[in-house]
Amino acid sequence: MNNDSRLGMVVAGSLSGGVAVRLDGDASVEDVVVGRYVSIEGKKRRFLGMITDVKLDTSDQQLTISPPDPSDTFSAEVLSGTGAYGVLTVTPYLVIGGDQTITEGPQPVKTIPSHFAPVGLASDTDIEQVFGKEDAQRFYVGNPLDMESKLCLNLPELARRSNGIFGKSGTGKTFLTRTLLVGMLQKGACVNLVFDMHSEYGWEGTSEKGRKVKALKQLFPSKVAIFALDEDNARRRQVAADVFVKIGYDEMEPKDIALLKQTLNLTDLAVEASFTLRKRFGKDWIVKTLELETAENGEQELKSLNIHESSFQSLLRGLTAIKRLGFMQPHVERRAIDQLLGYLERGTHVVLEFGRYTEITAYILVSNMLTRRIYERYRENTETALAGDRTPPTPLVITIEEAHKFLNPEVAPQTIFGDIAREMRKFNCTLLVIDQRPSGIDPEVMSQLGTKITCLLDNDRDVDAVLSGISGKSELKGVLAKLAAKQQALIFGHAVPMPVAFTPREYGSAQSYKELAAESERPPQDIDKDIDNLWK
Repeated sequence: MNNDSRLGMVVAGSLSGGVAVRLDGDASVEDVVVGRYVSIEGKKRRFLGMITDVKLDTSDQQLTISPPDPSDTFSAEVLSGTGAYGVLTVTPYLVIGGDQTITEGPQPVKTIPSHFAPVGLASDTDIEQVFGKEDAQRFYVGNPLDMESKLCLNLPELARRSNGIFGKSGTGKTFLTRTLLVGMLQKGACVNLVFDMHSEYGWEGTSEKGRKVKALKQLFPSKVAIFALDEDNARRRQVAADVFVKIGYDEMEPKDIALLKQTLNLTDLAVEASFTLRKRFGKDWIVKTLELETAENGEQELKSLNIHESSFQSLLRGLTAIKRLGFMQPHVERRAIDQLLGYLERGTHVVLEFGRYTEITAYILVSNMLTRRIYERYRENTETALAGDRTPPTPLVITIEEAHKFLNPEVAPQTIFGDIAREMRKFNCTLLVIDQRPSGIDPEVMSQLGTKITCLLDNDRDVDAVLSGISGKSELKGVLAKLAAKQQALIFGHAVPMPVAFTPREYGSAQSYKELAAESERPPQDIDKDIDNLWK
């Protein structure tokens, strides 16, 4: 450890509570921040840890009662670092030096460094040793706090389990998600299906300053297909959509109606009536149900089915609301689900833009309907591959926003998203959930998310939900609370060897676009032209 990076020495601590580090006299407490990485040189091992707390202390309590006069700078300098000093709380996470780690790499800590072990700022080499360099699998997502070194994620490993991105509104969740999706495309880690509620991921998005930024389709035109639910909106925005989605009434099942019970304000008996009517009328049950209201024998039909008039009226109001959605039609010649599966099975990433249909009814209905059928196909293909010794399908990551609407404790058992989250990677299908209210998500589902990336949260219930079941929860809670309001995040879980507080990679400047587009399909001259049009 060189003297320039030295901070102090270990003076106390425990494996469960972390170690106390007394700062040297020439180390300013104002220069160290919560979330920063430090290395500790033990007698036999070298440890990598994170600063989780900073405090001031004195060797003589009399100094807190009678401090030196502020104008007496000489006394303050004499006492600083001797009678008065700073203390850091450091949580060691990995052993990165020692006989065992030479062959096996960084290992989880099972002990702590000895008294008076020197402590210094972690180096770029330390970070690279733990997280690796950017390569065919690892993608650069940002920089650890106050460091220039690159934080790289193994994206195939990330895609093996369901994951979550959380943070209150305005903290940069969308840009962080878009960066991860770009990385997945670049590294070929999986195939993505994005239910794009606010049309931010497919064609183009908008930065915090109101500037347009390129999204997945413009970066990777042959690898990404856009499915547009709102044809008028897509044409007005000049989006090069591949498919305009229309859904037939005959594609809907009572399960889809049951999921909308809350948003459509349906009674329990109305939901039960939908199952009865589906059994009575078959695939055309919605059309026939809507016709019952004006049919001469409608009242008699309802009595024969033992459906009360009030239950029927409740269901009818719900079906009428669905009928008003412009993409719903009595029948379609070519089902969107068949086209969607065709693209996914060819390895083409799909972004489904909702356009004007941002109400939660349309989002829940479409995403759940399509996902349920996709999952059935993936499950069938995976089981067939295992039985016939064939190659299983390419891993699929399904991205959903407003996740608490699908995965709250009341609804999660009914949605396919709850099943996917609980079964994790069993059938090569996982979730990437994006939400600003993680406390609204079923705790069982939250416990199954392999990796969590969280920006600032200002609600204690949300913080507790994100950190539930995590070792060292109280320390990470302090780190999370000190994140900046924008463009800082904490990542922890399956895909990283230790928690990392980091600044996400920039997305939206000329330089960031040039870096991300460099690995896209666009010719260099087109990239330069884009930069001229957007930033000059």
